[in-house]
Amino acid sequence: MWGIGKPRSRLGKWIDKKGLEQKDLAKASKVSQNTISKVCNDKDYIPGPSTMRKILNAIRKIDPNKKMSDFWDM
Repeated sequence: MWGIGKPRSRLGKWIDKKGLEQKDLAKASKVSQNTISKVCNDKDYIPGPSTMRKILNAIRKIDPNKKMSDFWDM
């Protein structure tokens, strides 16, 4: 099982629930693996608008109904 015992953001928890890996999201969104790691593990980190858009576009290929507010407080 993924994500056991790790502090995770809402995005990190969603990735774990879907059984995805951070590198898959990094590749699909064309965002660096370091940034994806930070977004998934740091609850207080909020990426810039263009990075958010790239990540959200990749997420919507899996779950078209997801919104930015599902992962980040706006």
